[in-house]
Order: sequence, then C-alpha cells, then structure tokens
Amino acid sequence: MLLGIRATSALAQREHHSHDESHHEPRLPDIVCYPRSTEETSAILKISAKYKLPVVPFGAGTSLEGQVVPVAGGIVLDMREMNRLLRVSVADMDADVEAGVTRKKLCQALQNTGLTFFIDPGADATIGGMASTRASGTTAVRYGTMRENVLGLTAVLADGRIIKTGTRARKSAAGYDLTHLLVGSEGTLAVITELSLRLHPLPEVVAAAVCAFPSVVDAVNTAIEAIQLNLAMARLEFADESQMRAINRYSNTDLPESPMLFFEFHALDDASVERQAELLKEIAGEHGGSNFQWSRSIAERDVLWEARHNAYYASLALRPGAKGRTTDVCVPISRLAECITAAKHDMQSLPFPTTIVGHVGEGNFHVLCILNPEDPREVEAANEFSGRLVALAHTVGGTCTGEHGVGIGKMRYMEAEHGEALNVMRAIKAALDPDNRMNPGKMLPPTGR
Repeated sequence: MLLGIRATSALAQREHHSHDESHHEPRLPDIVCYPRSTEETSAILKISAKYKLPVVPFGAGTSLEGQVVPVAGGIVLDMREMNRLLRVSVADMDADVEAGVTRKKLCQALQNTGLTFFIDPGADATIGGMASTRASGTTAVRYGTMRENVLGLTAVLADGRIIKTGTRARKSAAGYDLTHLLVGSEGTLAVITELSLRLHPLPEVVAAAVCAFPSVVDAVNTAIEAIQLNLAMARLEFADESQMRAINRYSNTDLPESPMLFFEFHALDDASVERQAELLKEIAGEHGGSNFQWSRSIAERDVLWEARHNAYYASLALRPGAKGRTTDVCVPISRLAECITAAKHDMQSLPFPTTIVGHVGEGNFHVLCILNPEDPREVEAANEFSGRLVALAHTVGGTCTGEHGVGIGKMRYMEAEHGEALNVMRAIKAALDPDNRMNPGKMLPPTGR
C-alpha cells in the first residue's frame, strides 16, 4: 500500500489534527493518513498493529469532549477523502455512505429524491463522526438519534479485520447487535468506514412556533403535555431568559426575554398544522404561555431557527474574548423542570455569565459557561459546577451526556453512572483491542480511577 502524499508528518497537518472544538489540551499525532477505501484503512490498521501505534479516527473535528485528540500520539486517520454516496434506495428509504460524507453533502445529494437525513447536531459533521459519538440534535424528538438511524455499517477492527454489521432489513433477531455497539463507541473499538442509513420523507407542510412563559416549570410542563398528546413536533427547544437576551442582542430579534419554547411541526397538509398549532396554543395558555406566534412562512421560520442555532455564538458575544464550556446532561422529562430550576439556582453563584438551551423533548439541556480560560478560579468553578450538575442528573436517573459523548471530558463520571457495567465495557474493549491502540485515553477511565 502506497499512500504517497496522503500520509504526512508535516507539522501544519499534525497541528490541525491535534484538537477538536473542545477546551481539552491539544496533542500532536506522529503522522496523519488520508485513506480512500476500507481496504486502505485495513492496511493502515495492520501496520499500526505490527508497530503498536495508536490510531485515532478524525472526521470534521467538531466533537466537544476531546474525542479526536491523539493523547498518545500515533496515527490520525482523517476519513474525509472517503466521501462518496454509494447507494440510495427511494423505495426502501435508505442509503449507503462512506464515513467522510458530511451531513450537508448528504442532504444536498438527496434533494431530488423526496427524502432527507434529519439528524442535525448543529455542525457540518461527518456521518462517521456522528455515528461514533451517537450524535443527535434538534430533530431527535421526532426522528431519533444516530442510534435509531444507522441500519448497519462496515468497520475495521484493531488488527485490520473488516466486518459488516446489520442488514438493510427493517428488523432482525440474528446475533448480537454489533451495529449499535459501535455506534457511540467513539473509535475506541473500531474505525467505521461505511454506513447504511435510514432516510425520512420530506414533510409536505412545515410550520414553526414560539411561545414565552413566566417560568421554567411552565415551559417544561407545556412540553410534556404536548408530547403526551402526540403532537407532530419535529423540534421542541427551550431557552432561558439569559439566553433570550443574548439572542436578541446577537440576532437583532425582538423576542420576549423570558423562558421560551421553540417548536417546529411537520405534517401532511395545512389543516393538520393549523389543528396542531391551535392545540399547542391552548396547552401553552393553560401554563401561562404568552406571545404565541406561529408561521408556515419559510422566511419567518428561518429567522426563528437561525436565532436558535446561533445561541452558542450569541452567548459568547455577551463576554467578548471569553470561551464557552458546555454541559450536556439528560434526565427523565418528568424531572426536567426540577433539574433546570436547581441548575439555575446553582448558576447564581458562578463567577461568569451562563445561559441555558435544551432539547426539552428528550430531557436534554446544556448550560453554557462563558469563562476566561486563563483564570484558574473560573476554570475550577466551571469544573465543580459541571460535576454537581452530573451528580444531580444521576440522582434522578439521568446521564452525564445526552449527545456530546464521553471522550476525555466525561470519563470521570462513568463509574458513578455505570457501576459494574463499566467492567463489562472494559472486557469488550480488551477483547477487540487488547493492545489499547484504538483511540486510547477516551471513554473508559483507567481501572481504579
């Protein structure tokens, strides 16, 4: 196998692949390789096995917990030259893609099919990276996460063996579910090279709505009732009053600066959307909702969702020069209002500004800490706050990460969350990667930690 210039030790390339979007310290790899096929990936893995070199898969580098930081050096596999759309079946509503295809490229390629891929983590991530971190986003309330939308995959194991998991059938009871073992494994068990994806029809009618509430409890209770009534919501998002102030300032909007819900409906016809919107308005009114606005206008929808999607940058603009550190707990929806209220009480003592957004349809919310990374006092306060928030989530049956993944940043919470099951994970890791070469230093804390 000759990669030629697709294998490089140039410092600029090594530096580019030394970090992701997180605050974790960069580490230089020894070499960066750009495979163009599963077979080339297999050959690289065999070489890495021979010389005991760590291997770290790299997509778009948009992960938020240090997943692609090569903490032990070694080989970084940049998968972005594996970017082909291999097959689309309109009848079966599925597609095969290589791991380096980006979300936007996939959606563009599907434009004339009447189908699309709805999972949207915000960044234009690669599909392989999204599968590796079990990504989701604003549409998960209706269309699920990567877990529900990956039907099967091709992966290369630590010793170079190529395996195919899953089938194109809509269900199967044959064998262990290796597909969903690898989805969310963050490159610690294998390198994903190809994926079979579930696609969804484009909706005939789309409408967006916003509504303000007097309190977090009122907003969350509205969300719970809307879900229980099975309204056709594709998005159900929350922003607190601090986030709304930031959004108005950043996006030049004039939305109420109080706890807000953002909704999007997907339906078959206008009459259905109108019924859903009227019912939602009635539910919101019972919980003190006001300024309820909804629209089928593409331009008006785009304004609302652009404001929501820019929430991170709007928050950072509150403190020019600061950096953001985002929490990512997910709790049972019935405990969501309680947990957000407790978090807001805790946030009052922090020495930096904070905002909250949440995918309330799944019980997932993020506190953005807008801090000075050069100030040890602020960094320590953010670390301690994150730990308290995870402990709160665990107390009510939740998790330390709803969508960002474990990487480096959440390893310290794995023992508390999984107990003895963590040792089962370690056993799986040891069976598939006995030399601990596959993205070492991620996901599983060392024994005794």
